[in-house]
Amino acid sequence: MAVPRRRQYYYHRFGSLMPVISAISLMLLVFFGLLSFLAPFPVDRLRQNQRHGGGHQSSLNIVDEDVIGAQLFPVPIGGGRLGRSLWSSRNSKFFYGCSNASRKFANADAITHPNRYLLIATSGGLNQQRTGVIFLCPITDAVVAARILNATLVIPKLDQKSFWKDKSNFSEIFDVDWFISFLSKDVKVIKNLPRKRGKFWTPHSMRVPRKCNERCYNNCVLPVLLKRHAIQLNKFDYRLSNKLDTDLQKLRCRVNYHALKFTGPILEMGEKLVNRIRMRRRSKHYIAMHLRFEPDMLAFSGCYYGGGEKERKELAAIRKRWKTLHTSNPEKERRHGKCPLTPKEVGLMLRALGYGSEVHLYVASGEVFGGEETLAPLKSLFPKFYTKETLASKEELKPFSLFSSRMAALDFIACDESDVFVTNNNGNMARILAGRRRYFGHKLTIRPNAKKLYRLFLNQENMTWEAFASKVRRDQRGFIGEPKEVRPGRGEFHENPSTCICEDYDAMAQRNSGPKKFGKESEASRKDDVISQDQNVDNEPEWPDTDQDDLQDQGPFNFTNVDYDADTSEEPELEELLSD
Repeated sequence: MAVPRRRQYYYHRFGSLMPVISAISLMLLVFFGLLSFLAPFPVDRLRQNQRHGGGHQSSLNIVDEDVIGAQLFPVPIGGGRLGRSLWSSRNSKFFYGCSNASRKFANADAITHPNRYLLIATSGGLNQQRTGVIFLCPITDAVVAARILNATLVIPKLDQKSFWKDKSNFSEIFDVDWFISFLSKDVKVIKNLPRKRGKFWTPHSMRVPRKCNERCYNNCVLPVLLKRHAIQLNKFDYRLSNKLDTDLQKLRCRVNYHALKFTGPILEMGEKLVNRIRMRRRSKHYIAMHLRFEPDMLAFSGCYYGGGEKERKELAAIRKRWKTLHTSNPEKERRHGKCPLTPKEVGLMLRALGYGSEVHLYVASGEVFGGEETLAPLKSLFPKFYTKETLASKEELKPFSLFSSRMAALDFIACDESDVFVTNNNGNMARILAGRRRYFGHKLTIRPNAKKLYRLFLNQENMTWEAFASKVRRDQRGFIGEPKEVRPGRGEFHENPSTCICEDYDAMAQRNSGPKKFGKESEASRKDDVISQDQNVDNEPEWPDTDQDDLQDQGPFNFTNVDYDADTSEEPELEELLSD
């Protein structure tokens, strides 16, 4: 009977303690509830650590907070180890820019005829005036046209009335004396049209067909030049064929990559920007991004980015500016890769390619649609985020800030000097820099394979980060600026100057005769070499058929009417908008 009494005693004692235990439990529950409510969400803590430089490479940065089911899309802060260099091409040392004229290319003094003067009037912004890829008249092509016509070229007039509203002249952007001197053996260049009988000489204005080749200029322009002696070619955009004789193509390269040099003040300020970026990290590497996400551009493109009714109304209002612009299917445009990537998407692409949050990022852009809210995800991924305005004081930028072409020149220098250049679309500046960077050592140039990346971004939350990153790396093969990435003759010559890129056969022979290496590293290197030397055609950019080769098979031209223009646009501002 003693055992039951003892058990009964403990039961009574435990029962008397139950209210106390319940009260303590309740207090603890309330305390932990308040603690969890007041504590920041893990995502916020991670972002705070990232902003202040904390965290480890293995930490996760939850960029996308949209929940599908119970899953989030975690993005690593570090880029990971990919077994390849993020900052240079292994094969670039086997290629070099070569644009010297051949022996049969006669000196300018021997072929230039007296009383033949060629003038051009440019339109659009700096990048178009520099190369004339799309919707503008090129300086480089004007030199080649003068050479074809055996004429003296008058320093081009830059457009001062267009969308850009820039009053700069040629000599305020480019070193005019260097330009004249460097080209002296190729084309005679003068600063002003000489006077005729003591009076100013008014040149005869005309236009030429688009993609006019050598025969076209001799049949269309030369007869007028012989009669008038001085002609000015207006609307000089796309007015020279993409395919020319090898010596003329090399002349294009000499003009674009050597003769056109910015003025001293622009070069000095550009170098300051580059040095200030490199001084901020020990490895001295940085990425430059040309970000085209302006409201005008998005409105014209017809693309939609999930901003709801507000976005549709804002862009629709801008689209009304162009009366002839047809309504497009936003989903179709993105599916076909015709829409620029959002800042967040291009940031995710870079992270998947191996660039971690410690990388310094220089961004060249105009007004971004959505402002800081649109830029926030990109800045979260790459907090070391710079622009020319953050690297230089207002006082330093004052001589340039009122001139769009000069400000564009500063961005051009910063992008050109970067270890890696990336763009969110395949626009004019991206094409120009892609060709220039190929010519000067195949510096890495990442252009988005937008058609394939669109599908990934659409389904990113249905896969792991590892799977997403692997697919991005696969889809970007052929779009990072490796040698022979694009077959010779494909695309615009300014983007793919294959005629002006030569192979270093001695270096290749030395590589091939070196000791053979075996193992996983050797196999990986071999695969990379195969990829760069023989890209899958499916991964090549979809180039438009830009040349009118059938012009060669036609009879003599008779396009001397001043008002002739086969491509007159009812909306000239469209040309200015799409120019970079």
